[in-house]
Amino acid sequence: MRLASVDGCAVKVVDADRVEAVRERMPAAQDVADTAEVFGLLSDPNRLRLLVALLDGELCVCDLAAATGQSESAASHALRLLRAHRVVAARRAGRMAYYRLADPHVRMLLDLALAHAEHTQPIHPERGEER
Repeated sequence: MRLASVDGCAVKVVDADRVEAVRERMPAAQDVADTAEVFGLLSDPNRLRLLVALLDGELCVCDLAAATGQSESAASHALRLLRAHRVVAARRAGRMAYYRLADPHVRMLLDLALAHAEHTQPIHPERGEER
């Protein structure tokens, strides 16, 4: 059974009041771009594994690499990107660097995304999957 497409409007009528209300609460363009960059960082499975590993607390690069099955070099590179975008923070102890999630908002994003993935069955139209 194929569902009708809901990707467009059957009748072109614009609700001007609602459109204006949405535009008024729309974040600034730079804030939207910065948020999109964070989601872009989270879209990489290897970086996401690093972040999930950090849900239990801080870890060094060696431990993160071992826990996620990545090389230390790959983990370190990913952590540099995540740190530059303030998704993770680092603490130095001598020659060691310990990484943690930057703040509770990052944990909330991860918790919500993981919960969403666990209770939904995605349809991937880009892969030709339909319901």
